[in-house]
Amino acid sequence: MKRLRAAVAAVALTTATLAALPAAVPPPAVADTPAAGVTRPAAAPDWSTAVVDSTMARYTPAGIGGWSYPVGLYLYGQYLTYKRTHDPRYLTYIKSYVDRFVKGDGSIDQSFNSLDSMQAGRLLVILHHETGQDRYRKAAQKIRDRLNTYPRTADGGFWHADNSSRAHQLWADGVYMVNPFLVEYGKEFGDSAYTDDEAAKQLYVYGSHLQVANGLLKHAYDESKTASWADPATGLAPEHWCRAVGWYAMAIVNVLDAVPTNQSRRPQLLSIFQKLAAALEKYQDPATGRWFQVIDKGGRSDDWTETSCSSMFTYALSRGAQQHYLDPHYADVARRGYQGVLAKLSVGPDGRTDLADISVGTNVGDYAYYVARTRATNDLHGLGAFLIMNEQLRGDSVS
Repeated sequence: MKRLRAAVAAVALTTATLAALPAAVPPPAVADTPAAGVTRPAAAPDWSTAVVDSTMARYTPAGIGGWSYPVGLYLYGQYLTYKRTHDPRYLTYIKSYVDRFVKGDGSIDQSFNSLDSMQAGRLLVILHHETGQDRYRKAAQKIRDRLNTYPRTADGGFWHADNSSRAHQLWADGVYMVNPFLVEYGKEFGDSAYTDDEAAKQLYVYGSHLQVANGLLKHAYDESKTASWADPATGLAPEHWCRAVGWYAMAIVNVLDAVPTNQSRRPQLLSIFQKLAAALEKYQDPATGRWFQVIDKGGRSDDWTETSCSSMFTYALSRGAQQHYLDPHYADVARRGYQGVLAKLSVGPDGRTDLADISVGTNVGDYAYYVARTRATNDLHGLGAFLIMNEQLRGDSVS
């Protein structure tokens, strides 16, 4: 409560600081050196604060975007940076964004008819935890209550969205949009008996459909097998799109961290994660340490290494090794990934960070569709994933 009061008191200061940030002393740019030859400098810059300060300088809380999962992902990464640094500007910014949507009585003008729309709900739980204000609980409960009537596949998997174009479909992306929120909601509001079980079930149901023999996950599955991209025999999408798999990898770590060790589906989740980790090690690009947009087709000349998924995999493998979900050697796989992502981070002439080669938002498609996606700089998908990764691996935090 003391921190939040200090943060709220700093609102005016934040506005002034944002305008002044570009002139901050820039940390050195990182050269794109092959991961095997890179060593960390003795005094590495704080890349998390550099990225957050740069993003806050580019966007006000009113201008960063609407209620959406890319903004929610980025601001969750900003919150992790706040938890370490206790810089009140960071929390104030998050609160200012959320308060655009949550009224004083806790009402929020969102229907929550898609999993994507639920991801930013993590910020509601965070703000309740930091402020104790009941309006954030009420807004978060709207998501929790929506799940009571939310449509599911025959085996209980949440549809990607409650509309005709997404009916009966499970997208790997979706597990991150709802399940980390669920377990955090359960812990904050005493609902873990339901939320832990539901989250573990969702990860298992999705994994049982999407994971194939090579250990990777396909982007999506259509129970009705009628989608244009669905294999008529299996209902699976044709490709392993890297960020879809990255969402799943981060979600399974978050859920394993949250649920008790005797949770009935824990052994199944560990098995899925361990098979996935082995596949990620196999398909990691040896030249850069990153992963390709279409994970298993890096040998093709038009495939390219993508920064957001590389951050996601790096985080998941590092945390998995640290928590003993995975063999300890995956910490080394993660270190190679970390150096590969850092090679995509630079500082521009304005003194702000630039993170390159981030795929823009993507639907389910074929190989040509994925590799033709725009390779953006500073897209929030990449910035959020970077912050989550960097808070896990910065310094000597990899064990």
